Amino acid sequence: MNPITRRTALGTALAGAAALLAPSVSLRALAAEEKKMWAKSFLGKKAPALVVEKWLGPEPQREGRWLLVDFWATWCGPCRKAIPELNGFHKTFGDRLVVVGISDETEAIVKRMKSPAMDYFRAIDTKGRTKKAFEVTGIPHVVVIDPDGVVRWEGFPFLEGHELTETVLGKLLPAAGTRKP
Repeated sequence: MNPITRRTALGTALAGAAALLAPSVSLRALAAEEKKMWAKSFLGKKAPALVVEKWLGPEPQREGRWLLVDFWATWCGPCRKAIPELNGFHKTFGDRLVVVGISDETEAIVKRMKSPAMDYFRAIDTKGRTKKAFEVTGIPHVVVIDPDGVVRWEGFPFLEGHELTETVLGKLLPAAGTRKP
């Protein structure tokens, strides 16, 4: 057996043995691996605190409401592509969901971007404190947090097979008029 074939066979055997010995590997762990996260996973865990340097407009009332945080930048094409979708989420679910876009760019840079317009809440944090707490290494990165502070959805909003859509949010959020999931 040549060295490449031997390594491939050994890898296959080890993978099979690991699968037999470790049936407790969670499907969520496999899904997270498949999802290719560009941040630390907080799914099902308490989210780090939302820390901003400055709100670019009024600060939203978040108590008792779901929170969608979008880490974005003006120079990021996929981030800008997500803005109309986030505007739609803000309009459709605004009674139950606070949508926040947070950039680590300066206020001047963010305010200079006129199109697409952001209809939801915006904030800046040039120190990137919340971004660092979530260990975000790629944007856009979105987290959806329930009223108790637990992350219920996370990831790149356009990742094929894992898209954040109105249907996904509709299944996560409680019916209008209720507060708890």
